[in-house]
Amino acid sequence: MTKPLAGIRVLDLSRVLAGPWCTQLLADLGADVIKIERPGQGDDTRHWGPPWVEHPDGTRTAAYFLAANRGKRSAAIDLASPEGADQVRRLADASDVVVENFKVGALAKYGLDAATMRTRNPRLVYASITGFGQDGPRAAQAGYDFMIQGQAGLMSVTGLPDDVDNGGPLRAGVAVVDLFTGLYTANAILAALVRRGTTGEGATIDSALFDCGLAMLANQASNYLVSGDSPPRQGNSHPNLVPYQPFACADQPLIIAVGNDRQFAALAGLLGQSGWATDPRFATNAARIAHRADLVTQIEAITRTAPAAHWYEACERAGIPAGPINSIANALADPQATHRAMLREMGGLRLLGSPLRLDGQRMDSDLPPPRLGQHTDEILTELG
Repeated sequence: MTKPLAGIRVLDLSRVLAGPWCTQLLADLGADVIKIERPGQGDDTRHWGPPWVEHPDGTRTAAYFLAANRGKRSAAIDLASPEGADQVRRLADASDVVVENFKVGALAKYGLDAATMRTRNPRLVYASITGFGQDGPRAAQAGYDFMIQGQAGLMSVTGLPDDVDNGGPLRAGVAVVDLFTGLYTANAILAALVRRGTTGEGATIDSALFDCGLAMLANQASNYLVSGDSPPRQGNSHPNLVPYQPFACADQPLIIAVGNDRQFAALAGLLGQSGWATDPRFATNAARIAHRADLVTQIEAITRTAPAAHWYEACERAGIPAGPINSIANALADPQATHRAMLREMGGLRLLGSPLRLDGQRMDSDLPPPRLGQHTDEILTELG
């Protein structure tokens, strides 16, 4: 099957994670992604090691870079030079999409801003990713995932309450704001390309880490807007569901995630406490939230009597969502990960693959992450 973005050229002027994550997705869907990098230096994340991949010529690339740059061709071009800026403008003239994540207004001095590029190529979809957007009192400020996790409120609901041991806010273990911003931006680009098919006109997309961080608050923001109370940090328990958290077993914890009263009744029966399903304290989710501490204590007194594997298998048989807390090594070794071919080997590298499938075909690029400037001559020859 021909991939859906075959024939679409994407000029990637971004670096670090949000922009490259966006363009990697477009590459997986079949776009020809040309990554413009600073000569001699490249994307910042090429140097965010260890760990490193060591190359035969003595150079090395950080594992971080490999995570977000498969499927791309790299051209080492100096945007700050008149010749380099002209080359990039000419590449944009022959492209469908530009993605950049420079500070607001930084590319205008090189003639690489949205207004200039779209005047030259009205069909161009130009996406800018910044910390706080193209306007507003914080527009000039830089933005990184960690600070946005704090500033957008995500860390206020991540971690343990202040009044317990090791309490306090925590960032997520991966750069979730960057990743979500990349996905939101890719969605906007795809929508703009669909619209262009009808109108012939491109689009200017304004994506902000801060906006996406706020959007990611989802039910927690809605809880605040309805109640007027900022949700507290509560560790691994859920603000709107009980029981929905890890429970200590004889050897290690097991996550049990009950989403409705039917599942709770099944859990109660499995634990030998069928009466809980009609007990006024526990019969409904609202009642279980009101009596959270009592119920969790009683469940854990039972789960501690057997290993996690015992309860996991029992929950599976009863149709109750449950699962272990795996290390990354264990998660990637899971038979389901193997069956779904989530690990790829390309160019001598072991990488995660795309989770997307269309009509049974994996939406994965076969190009490994490029070496710095690997395709410069090839791309400039195509440009003429």
